[in-house]
Amino acid sequence: MFEPIKVSLESLNLVTLAPMLAAVAGGLLILVIDLINGKLHKSFYVMLTMLILFIDLGATLGLTLNERGFFNVMLEDGVAIVSQLLIIVASMLFTPLALTSKRFHEYSYPEFFALFLFMVAGFQFMVASDNLILVFVGLETASLSLYTLIALHNRSNSYEAAVKYFTMGALAAGFFAMGSAVLYALTGTIELAQAAEVLASRIDNNALVLTVLGSSVLLMVAMAFKLSLFPFHTWAPDVYEGASAPLAGYMAIVPKIAAFAVSIRIFGMYIDLGVEWVREMILLLAVVTMTIANLMALVQEDVKRMLAYSSISHAGFIMAALALDTTEGAAGIFLYYALFMFTNLGAFAMLWISRHKVRRFNARFDHPYEKFAGLIHIMPMGAVIMALFMLSLAGVPPFSVFWGKIYIMQAAVNAGLVWLAIVMGLNSAISAYYYLKLIVYMFLKEPVKDVDTVYYNLSKPLMAVIGLAAVATVGAVFYVEPLISYVYFMISASGY
Repeated sequence: MFEPIKVSLESLNLVTLAPMLAAVAGGLLILVIDLINGKLHKSFYVMLTMLILFIDLGATLGLTLNERGFFNVMLEDGVAIVSQLLIIVASMLFTPLALTSKRFHEYSYPEFFALFLFMVAGFQFMVASDNLILVFVGLETASLSLYTLIALHNRSNSYEAAVKYFTMGALAAGFFAMGSAVLYALTGTIELAQAAEVLASRIDNNALVLTVLGSSVLLMVAMAFKLSLFPFHTWAPDVYEGASAPLAGYMAIVPKIAAFAVSIRIFGMYIDLGVEWVREMILLLAVVTMTIANLMALVQEDVKRMLAYSSISHAGFIMAALALDTTEGAAGIFLYYALFMFTNLGAFAMLWISRHKVRRFNARFDHPYEKFAGLIHIMPMGAVIMALFMLSLAGVPPFSVFWGKIYIMQAAVNAGLVWLAIVMGLNSAISAYYYLKLIVYMFLKEPVKDVDTVYYNLSKPLMAVIGLAAVATVGAVFYVEPLISYVYFMISASGY
């Protein structure tokens, strides 16, 4: 007879699961409370969600670096911890926006907050493992929750956005599953650390090299969908347009942080094995993505779509850091998102400042440039803050995103890719045009008549989030150095 396998709680090391379990338990708690009493005000759920995110943050900060757990499928290395911290902080910035005007009805559903916490847990599972099955489970958990959150906005283009995102997400999931299957067929394992060891001992085999290329291409296509890289970017502007403005800003940050964390593990493995064309493929995707997205942003008539293409361009910019395969490059990815997070979410939240029951300015778009014409005369502080966000996104010193751009360009130069730094600089110059276009409308154009019919959303939670984002954007010069030091230490301590 076979003896039963004995597993002790100590060997499972469940502490590595604590952050995700906090978010999952929080989501379930919200659903149970709603079953018991369905008449609680949304402010209760907002406060409860914030409390759960604080517990999640504390559990993440309490993790031990480079620790494994739960049958070794959990890996809490520097990439996992830093990306989880960014995901939670971005979520804490987004959550208070639910306390804004009653017009945004999706926040009145307790299910919104439960799905939101399940999504956060999914992203955390995705980044805190090098096991491709668990990465896939986390990816799908987060994605399915996010599709529903978009549809809850309950407008015709929101349903369209959710269906488009679902379709693209299903394609990405298919490519990821196929790429993982090919890697498993090659190595007999779906854990990246073990797969790297097996491939390193066999990489001289020509047939194997071709199969490795096949698996890397499939996985690259999956990640390109999630990161909205060219030519898989076409869904992003439509989806961002259909989602509520702050959720669109959130989508431009958190899913991409998770996708980059996974990409660092997967494609770093291929580049370390000497599969040089993977690096070249990433560089090509990065350069084409940032250039095409910038050119598309130039001709947009809607500010929200312009910001969507802007986010695609930034993803291409950051993708270049992935190809460097250096500690400085990997640290640059997280530094960039730590700085970009405040500015981008603040810029999207600013779209909520003025709303209309009907599309007065444009029959096609909700946020055309004309809507912001003469904002300096109507809402001076709003115009100044939006200008700060635009200057930061353009990479103008000393605002926050400038430091992220200059750090990645420096990493490219240090890696011997001077041409890449020049391409990045040229793209930043192109992007300045469409950011400055909005500033021109706000400061130099006359307001459109009948502005009294515009609804201004000046709720305190919205003002607080936008104010915090503005302070972080301007004050980045004071905290960027300790942030660089922390991120670099965490990444280098894990061997990246």
